[in-house]
Amino acid sequence: MADTEDAVRGVLIETLELSQAPADLTRDTALFGALPELDSFGVVQLVVALEERFDIVIDDDEFGADLFETVGSLTDFVDAKLAA
Repeated sequence: MADTEDAVRGVLIETLELSQAPADLTRDTALFGALPELDSFGVVQLVVALEERFDIVIDDDEFGADLFETVGSLTDFVDAKLAA
C-alpha cells in the first residue's frame, strides 16, 4: 500500500504539475475542491495517467467526488482495482 501511495503521489504531482513535494501529500491531503489544478480537465488527465501507470481501467460510473476526496481515498481505490 505504501508503494501504491508513493506512486499515486508521483502521478498526481507529474500529471497536475503540482509544486508540492511527494512528502507534502499525505493520506489526508484534500484533492478535488482543494487543488485548483484538479478541475474537470485535470480529473480526466489524472484518470488517464492512473490507468496507464497502474494498468487499470476506471469506468465512468466509478467517477465521483469521493474517489478524488483525498490522496488516501484515491490510493485505496487504486489498491482495490489492483486487487480485483
